This record gives sequence, structure tokens and C-alpha cells, in this order.
Amino acid sequence: MATMRDVAQEAGVSVATVSASLSGRRFVSPELKARITQAISSLGYRPDAVARSLRTGSTDLLGLVIPDISNPFFTEFVREVELMAKAYGYATILGDSGYDVATERKMLDLMRQQRVDGVVLCPAGGRDDYPFDDWPENFPLVVVDNAWNDTPFDTVALDNAGAGLAITQHIMGLGHAEIAIIAGPRGNFASDDRLNGFLQALRKGGLNAPADFIRHADFREAGGYDAANALLDLPRRPSAIFVANNNMLIGVMRALHDRRLNVPDDISVASIDDFPWAGAFRPGLTVARQPVAAFAQHALRLIRKRLAEEEETAREQVKLAAELVIRESVRKR
Repeated sequence: MATMRDVAQEAGVSVATVSASLSGRRFVSPELKARITQAISSLGYRPDAVARSLRTGSTDLLGLVIPDISNPFFTEFVREVELMAKAYGYATILGDSGYDVATERKMLDLMRQQRVDGVVLCPAGGRDDYPFDDWPENFPLVVVDNAWNDTPFDTVALDNAGAGLAITQHIMGLGHAEIAIIAGPRGNFASDDRLNGFLQALRKGGLNAPADFIRHADFREAGGYDAANALLDLPRRPSAIFVANNNMLIGVMRALHDRRLNVPDDISVASIDDFPWAGAFRPGLTVARQPVAAFAQHALRLIRKRLAEEEETAREQVKLAAELVIRESVRKR
């Protein structure tokens, strides 16, 4: 079996140059790269990843754990993380927990066994699921999206309260006073903060939401469908519904269609999360767009920062603003 030393001899370069060419961590001229590539092809060389990781202390692997790959937000986030990781010379191991905390923990343990250099985690559960005292120490881990303020790791999250406030104020600005919300699970940081922004906007406008106008679902389409039907069954229907994420929004739109209600003529709808077909709906959907690429950029920056530092520095809490995208799904009351 060919070794790196054999490749170096065949290409007429040093072993260090072959290593630099393979890792992409140092500049190697195009001419030398071409010679090394030819030597690798001729000899049938295959790098020994385990030996390399033991020698260098790095596997060039990053773990990424998300709760739902079917959610367009996470689909886009995965793509952005993988593109940026590749640019830095990393491969990515992806795990989808299906909003199950036990599965999430197994995935984290497996990734540590695979000696990944760091993990980007989008937590699946609520605050009570994370005591944090049994989490790994001295390990580059960045918590993204559902990130509580007391998380003892670097975090990257949306200004969820600000997004909820902006969406609700837009709805109120068009004359709506009877506004309902379909929030996510109780205890989920993102959901709780979006609900807080909604309630804050109502208070500022001198309004309040009846208890039956506040519904909680599971961030999934079926949950949004059921919550919307519960609102539509009320003796006094809301004139507008604020939906806390895109998957539940699909369920809401399906429920309205089944009830033969038109948006926005019969009821107005707005949501957090933009996605490729939000503008293709008729009417186009008003949303608060999350800066997905910026989430990925900060997550990779923080992992690389932790890997490079010799002494641990204070954690970073990055909070990013949403962009209000006004389309046609909210009409003047």
C-alpha cells in the first residue's frame, strides 16, 4: 500500500508539501499540486484518516446536528454550513434528531467518538431538557437558533423577540386588533421569544390577546393545521394570524384552504421564516426573513476561533436581526 512518503518521492517533493497539498492548509503552487495529483493517481494512494488524526490532533470533520431537515430553514442552513466548511477544508457529518432530545444526545456522543473537531448544534428540545452540567467541556461547540441566554457555549440566534414585535406591529399597522398567534412548543427559546415579541407589540398598541388566541404547536405542518382549525372554530375568529415558523405556516394555509377561506380577503396571515416558494404563493406571504448565511458564517467563525486559541476566552452571544419582507398576505382591515 502506497504511503505519503511514496507519493513525495514519485512527485519529487517533500512529505510536508504533499501534506500541505492534501489538507489545503498551506499554499502549494499549481505546478506542484499537479505533480502530486499525478503521483497519487499513479500509486493509488489513499490517505489514512485515523493515522492522520492521531498525528495532527485533527480530523478535519465538523458535526452538524439539526432537529428537522424537512424544514426549509434547516435545509438552507445545512447547505450554507457545508459550503463554508468545505471552503475551510472540513467535511461535515450531519445528524437529524427529529426533535427528539435522546436522539440528539446519541448523535453528539457519536460525533465525539468520531473525533470531530467541533459541532454546530441546533437544539431540539426545551430549556428543561438541557441542564448543561453534563455537557462536554473544552470542546468547540456552537449552539445555533434555539439558544438560551444561559447556554455555557458560544451562541448564534435570531433576535426572535424583535422579529415577533416587527411582524405584529406590521399587522396592527394595517388596522387589525384581533390577532392570534400560533407559537411553537412551550420552553423552546425561539418560540418563547417570538411569543414575547408578539405580546410586547400588543401592549404597546394598547391591545391584548384573549387566552384562546394564543396557541402552541410543534413547529410542524400538522401542528400548524390543528392549531389553525382550533382558532377557526372559535365563536369569534381572529382577523389575522401570526405563525411562528414556516412549516406550521404550510399547515395554516392548508387549513384555511380546507375551510374555503381566502387570504387575505377573509383572514390575514404572516410568519417568521422566508423560503423559496413564499413569494410564489398567491398571495405572496409576508414574513420575517432569517439571515441564514450569516448564522452559518458566525458558527464556523466561532468554531475556528475555539480551535485556534490557546487559552479559553469568554463565550460569544451573537444575535442577528430579521428582515421584514412585506408581500400581500396581510391586508388593511
